[in-house]
Amino acid sequence: MELLVNVDVGDLAAGERFYRDALGLAVGRRFGSWGVELRGASSPIYLLHKEEGSPVSPATDVVRAYERHWTPVHLDFVVDDIEKAVERAVAAGATLEEPVAVRRWGKLALLADPFGNGFCFVELVGRGYDEIVD
Repeated sequence: MELLVNVDVGDLAAGERFYRDALGLAVGRRFGSWGVELRGASSPIYLLHKEEGSPVSPATDVVRAYERHWTPVHLDFVVDDIEKAVERAVAAGATLEEPVAVRRWGKLALLADPFGNGFCFVELVGRGYDEIVD
């Protein structure tokens, strides 16, 4: 099974700049004015232009809002140097919500992109998550 990641953004050009500058991703394919494929992660990331205030689904009255929002699904990017990754992302426009914290398995930082989507940087150390397996 292949995983494709889709991220809604209110401004496609700004989203492309952010994910390129913050994460070092490169543009793959372009899909007119509504989407762009980003490469460089373990799965392709597709930025999809969706207007603020547009319905998220016909099954709900919820509309897209690009201020900070919560969702039970977010992206974790595994990086080699979390401090450098945080610095680069913040310089590109990310909001650092929780600074680097050290855990038994590694380091973790919580951030949000300019569109309110939360994401984390993870730097694994030792055996990574196996450090906490029972």
